[in-house]
Amino acid sequence: MKRNTQFLLGINRMLKLHETMLKSVCGKYGLTVVETEIVSFLWNNPGKDTATDIVELRMLSKGCVSKAVESLIRKGCLIRTQDSSDRRIQHLQLTEKTASVTGEIDRLQEELWEILLSGFDSGEVSLFEQFMDRMFDNIRDASELTSSVSVQNTSLQL
Repeated sequence: MKRNTQFLLGINRMLKLHETMLKSVCGKYGLTVVETEIVSFLWNNPGKDTATDIVELRMLSKGCVSKAVESLIRKGCLIRTQDSSDRRIQHLQLTEKTASVTGEIDRLQEELWEILLSGFDSGEVSLFEQFMDRMFDNIRDASELTSSVSVQNTSLQL
């Protein structure tokens, strides 16, 4: 199997495992997978608290996020507040009602990493984290370069 295929297949399997693990939280607390992902995102990303942040960083569709946010508000899991300097921006905040959900999410995330890193010693885990950081830096840099080139090509066509 080629390296690209193996890498992408591994990522896909990891995402499926994560989703399967999240489904146990869904069933226990009466949430959908998208609702649970939103709670998880807001819990794990302080300062990234808008629907736009969720759409962009979790790569979920705008419609799914909007529907799930409304549902979470109705369930008393989220509070939406207007930005003080830009009325178009709505900030999302988890309520106390999600404390047990976020505790469960923390436990599942630890379990996921235990599964992923099973058999690795502390030195290998440290190396993995360093490689992952460098790889993500490379991805970010390539994405910025691609965006910059794309914008330049668009302006040239005008």
